[in-house]
Amino acid sequence: MSRGQSAASEGTTPGGATPDGAAVWPALADAERSVLRELLIHGPLPRAEIARRLGVSRASLTRVTRALMDHGLVTEGQVELRGATGRPSELLLVRHDAHHLLGVKLTGDAVFAVVTDLGARIVAAHEEPLADRSPDAVIEQIAAAHARFAGRFGSIVAGGVALAGDLTVVDGRQVVKDSPFLGWRDVHLAELLTARLGIPVGAENDVRALTATEHWFGAGVGCSSLALITVGTGVGFGFVVDDRVVTGHHGRAGRLDHLRVDSAGPICGQGHRGCVSALLPNQAIVDALRIPGLDFDGAVALARGGDAVARRAFADAGQALGVLIGTVANALDPQKIVLAGDGLVVMELAGDHVRATIEEVRSPGIPPLALDVQPFAFDEWARGGAVVGLRTMLRF
Repeated sequence: MSRGQSAASEGTTPGGATPDGAAVWPALADAERSVLRELLIHGPLPRAEIARRLGVSRASLTRVTRALMDHGLVTEGQVELRGATGRPSELLLVRHDAHHLLGVKLTGDAVFAVVTDLGARIVAAHEEPLADRSPDAVIEQIAAAHARFAGRFGSIVAGGVALAGDLTVVDGRQVVKDSPFLGWRDVHLAELLTARLGIPVGAENDVRALTATEHWFGAGVGCSSLALITVGTGVGFGFVVDDRVVTGHHGRAGRLDHLRVDSAGPICGQGHRGCVSALLPNQAIVDALRIPGLDFDGAVALARGGDAVARRAFADAGQALGVLIGTVANALDPQKIVLAGDGLVVMELAGDHVRATIEEVRSPGIPPLALDVQPFAFDEWARGGAVVGLRTMLRF
């Protein structure tokens, strides 16, 4: 079914168009991409501030911004007083509606697709069951979603796909090495979609895509270091260090889901006793109650109603989450840790256990932890795909 309504104009843009009227992303120099990235992440800025951030001369910046304005990507905004001198300064800002991006989130049984503007704001959304998990069939289903959106937005210039699994670069080509929910191994998804859709398409692990989105457009704006922990069907981790999303040598950075919490605890699906995956995911909480036919919503209802066994299961999950947060804080010392996902009801039902365990795990003398619990909608995963497309265009 379709969700959301268009909130942007249709048609071609000043950035250029193909003969059939479809918009084309302009060829940008490195300096132009850097300026555009600063404006996308930090919002309207005066030229002097951009030059300072990038370490370039005002004359060079003037040439760069003129090119971006000629491409229709940047415009001049309001004038405001800056600094102690009180001198007026004209702000530069991105024309968010100049182009649009396709974002896709793949699960083992569904396709979630969105269109966003350049500021990662969702302007249209659609979801449907995954008809067939084979790579060729999935590519055709994404192509159909793209065609459906392209009829309304003639300015979709890039796309991105977020999916669970390990993605890396081999011999200069990005590859999905393994995606258990889809049953894929060694699939060149981004390359195949780029050829099929006729626009640049990137692919990324879904948690890393969400991490990049929070870093540029969400709770992590302004943070050069950031950690993201997602809780729900599974447990995921994303890290930003020195303004870069960490991927790891094999595309597997952030594997903390089997960190041991309780040596006498239950055994996870991989055979580890008392690890995070045996205690924290939604299904682990349900399994702990041993009630036939119970689902996660039912477990939540029991805990809210005061059921002792359910409360204990959430307390154990809270301890696991506290161990994770404390461990990440000790290892990375990030400016902020962001929590997201549909399983974060654990903060409501066992927040005291989470906070107490964090304090037990954290090294003494560390400054107070900046913890940001984000409300979460599933479309955020697909929005992360759109940001993958944007970062692909910006080569970042």
